[in-house]
Amino acid sequence: MTKEKLGSIGLSLFLVVALVFWIASGDVKEAESKAPDAVQADEAKLPRVQVEERQARLYQPGLLLQGQIEPARSLAISARLPGTVESLQVSLGDRVEKGQVLARLSDDGRPEVVERWQSRLRKLQADLAAAQRLRAKDLTSESQILALQSELATARAELAEAQLAIDYLTPQAPFAGTINRKSVEEGDLVQVGSPLFELVEIDRLKATGQVPQQSVSQVKPGQPVAIQTLDGDTLNGQVTFVASAANTDTRSFAVEIEVDNPERKRVAGGSATLRIALPEVEAIFLSPAFLSLGDDGRPGIRHVNGNDEVVFTTVRLLNITTEGAWVTGLPDEIQLITRGAGFVSVGQKVQPVAANTERG
Repeated sequence: MTKEKLGSIGLSLFLVVALVFWIASGDVKEAESKAPDAVQADEAKLPRVQVEERQARLYQPGLLLQGQIEPARSLAISARLPGTVESLQVSLGDRVEKGQVLARLSDDGRPEVVERWQSRLRKLQADLAAAQRLRAKDLTSESQILALQSELATARAELAEAQLAIDYLTPQAPFAGTINRKSVEEGDLVQVGSPLFELVEIDRLKATGQVPQQSVSQVKPGQPVAIQTLDGDTLNGQVTFVASAANTDTRSFAVEIEVDNPERKRVAGGSATLRIALPEVEAIFLSPAFLSLGDDGRPGIRHVNGNDEVVFTTVRLLNITTEGAWVTGLPDEIQLITRGAGFVSVGQKVQPVAANTERG
């Protein structure tokens, strides 16, 4: 046998011995123990999304309206009889009390008319008393008694009218308020109905607005309202009236709000933003950037459920600003996807990573 053949046989024997040694050394068991690493590798391939836990809390939504602010009461005080303005007792901007005299008109002989009817009334009363005594003695007829009673009633009516004319000479404030307009000067001749003053009550104000028909069911008398004026001031009030029928042109319902104005701020006649407080609800606050539209065009958010699956839930917007949005319609606790939502689809299994862990 040649040396070359002996070398080949030796190499073959070496390989067989090495194979037997490898099997005996337990490397096969080691390979079997590493089989689960393939499963771990599959899990590592799940897309990672960053999540934050969000919890619902009580939030009081509001219905925003654009409205107008008016005085609680506004009245044009006019002359009740003709005459000359002898004096003015108030000036523009004055605060007046109920019953306070505002001006004096010329009497033009009206006090004498009162005296004349007073005298006529006394005479008729005496004549009626004498006639009744005579009637008791059957010395006068019943018709004379009735005629005197009729004249007496007429005299009383004329006297009351004359006395009322005296009262009209000094027009008074029917309620406490502020003189907002003065239309006459001393010496002016006025007729019945001539404007004298405008009196407004601004301790209390009235705000008015229009509620859309889809929201009117949420508004009821007694609900608190925050009124923000154009200069940034905020006043408080409450709903006092909600129309029972909508405006046929706008399909909206008129609403009135009584507003407290203890400092008598000059806001009457201006526009304002009205926020009617609605009943409290459970809601979650989040950035508007997390909102997206579903297939039906309704807004919603993507979050991860207990099975680590991506879920899209439609929400109802309660309030949205540049700072954030209050939404309802979600579970009390969610894992909100804050990063990676655009790279996963609804129903897909993901690997959620807490935001603070991601940052660490």
